Amino acid sequence: MIFSTAEESFSFAVRELRNAFGSSLRTERVGPTLGAILDPEPSAHAVATAIAEEPLVFIRHLTVEVGRIGREEAADIDVVARAGTRAVVDAGVTGAVAVQAWTTGSPNLGYRAGELFRRLAGELGAAGFRVASAGEEHVLSCCIMPAGVVLGLNRTADSLVDWPGGRVRLTRTDEQVSRAEFKLEELSHVTSVRLPMSGRALDLGAAPGGWSRILRRRGLSVWAVDPADLDPRLASDPEVRHVRTTAGEFLRATDERFDLVVNDMRMDPLLSCRLMGDAAAVLRAGALAVVTLKLGSGQPIRIVRQCLDELAWHYAIEFARQLHHNRHEVTVVARRLPKDSHR
Repeated sequence: MIFSTAEESFSFAVRELRNAFGSSLRTERVGPTLGAILDPEPSAHAVATAIAEEPLVFIRHLTVEVGRIGREEAADIDVVARAGTRAVVDAGVTGAVAVQAWTTGSPNLGYRAGELFRRLAGELGAAGFRVASAGEEHVLSCCIMPAGVVLGLNRTADSLVDWPGGRVRLTRTDEQVSRAEFKLEELSHVTSVRLPMSGRALDLGAAPGGWSRILRRRGLSVWAVDPADLDPRLASDPEVRHVRTTAGEFLRATDERFDLVVNDMRMDPLLSCRLMGDAAAVLRAGALAVVTLKLGSGQPIRIVRQCLDELAWHYAIEFARQLHHNRHEVTVVARRLPKDSHR
């Protein structure tokens, strides 16, 4: 089995896997952002389930390895295309298949991921398959790496996310306030949890307002809490109430109630989660909370577990993972527990 991570998070992903499936689990690093589980067990479904339920937060994407092509052979793109097609045929897939290609490191094989996708699509099409880039039951994954190409074939449902290697690529627009928006946008592509489309949202540490803009675009009225200025486009929006104070001061003083709270503040992660505990008091039961945990470099697995335990006093954790657009962060989505359900 092949798993993808952020380059700097590879060792954390391996440690999480061994915590979940035993310290003797054999793994191999096959590329800067790519690892392999060398044992026949656990299955891709078992790993995907553990990622959702434990949760394991540092793996972004899974696929079942069906072949590796060494660098010398992989320099011929037609060899790779034929091998990929043969893998799909041998697996008994019929009708349609998604094809996803990406690179890790600097492979310099003479072609790029887009060209490999087109060549594979041509070969598979000639073999009678309908080819898409996403949205099919099975997905053929092709990672171009310095040592060659690794091929994987998996059920999309067990791949974690229907994007090449878990890399959710989003396009910057003129309306965008900050790149931080991508973190909130990516959630809709990697989890079935859906943010509300109406009601009141509380954005803690909102400036300059990237997350507030996304929430307004969804139809929510936003209380944007931050002593600093908002982007002028948000400041002039009558459905954005800019409260110039700190998050802690606002939570102590407000009598408002909200359907969603988000927090992307640069703050010690455990303190940030304690603040989210305070925020629970202004949320309606069942409301969602989104928080990014700024991990730094020291013992991130322990820190994430402490943070999730802290949040669990007031919330049910529904999603926790390091996203493609996270930088040394983990994004958590949690649901406000009824008041009489607190731990």
